[in-house]
Amino acid sequence: MRKVTRRLMLLDTASLYFRAYFGVPDSVRAPDGTPVNAVRGLLDFIDRLVRDHRPDDLVACMDADWRPHWRVELIPSYKAHRVAEEHEAGPDEEEVPDTLSPQVPVIEDVLDTLGIARVGVEGYEADDVIGTFTARAKGPVDIVTGDRDLYQLVDDARGVRVLYPLKGVGTLQLTDEAVLREKYGVDGGGYADLALLRGDPSDGLPGVPGIGEKTAAKLLAEFGDLAGIMAAVDDPSARLTPSQRRRLDEARPYVAVAPRVVRVAGDVPLPDVDTALPRGPRDPAGLDALAARWGLGGSLQRLLTTLRT
Repeated sequence: MRKVTRRLMLLDTASLYFRAYFGVPDSVRAPDGTPVNAVRGLLDFIDRLVRDHRPDDLVACMDADWRPHWRVELIPSYKAHRVAEEHEAGPDEEEVPDTLSPQVPVIEDVLDTLGIARVGVEGYEADDVIGTFTARAKGPVDIVTGDRDLYQLVDDARGVRVLYPLKGVGTLQLTDEAVLREKYGVDGGGYADLALLRGDPSDGLPGVPGIGEKTAAKLLAEFGDLAGIMAAVDDPSARLTPSQRRRLDEARPYVAVAPRVVRVAGDVPLPDVDTALPRGPRDPAGLDALAARWGLGGSLQRLLTTLRT
């Protein structure tokens, strides 16, 4: 008898509601005139994802801390350009469009009344929550994100792939190891090393000066991984150009700490939650009240119909 395994879908929720916010006109508003384009857009995204991919379990992973202090201590520039206001106690405030911030609590309320598991853990980003759920999963995992950082979790042997939205969520790049090798010359395990060497201005990661994506891929192909590359710096017979050797040598302080910043955590203390995809709302009356208050209309009804089928 063939063993049946449950398919888990993990949503990088902020990545998706940002896309919804910019993809759905802000003329989509509640009865009182408040924009709800991110709320309704996210509901439409979830509806399409469930219809197309039929997960057994679904978790909306949240950023309880979008810029964890332990990452900033290692690399102070980490996401520094996106800080709107620093706080000594608690997470820094991220620069977010004025009409998006008020929609986030609405999104959280709607997910909770629907009964869709929503998980954020203090001191960690959604990426870390996703990494830990993925590490613990017994069956296949679909990670839905517009963030390429999560390519590092792709693992064909375990059935872990990233569904990367190219246009909304109707057109997704189903990212497996073959796609990564074709586009970047690495597999999932090598992507974090590639990103570390290349750097990422959008996250404030400097990378190794002079080592771009193609050079990083060539070095990883030649020496296997980051440790192999750094060992080659100390080996006079290793095939490195003088400039590569010098740049990598000068970057040792960065290379020593960057892996902990770039690699997603796999040991986050996750709460005990029911991840099963709900067939109906957990709190029907509460959901009705939210639907009326925020004018969720067809977006919510379509999702409810999909959950029932």
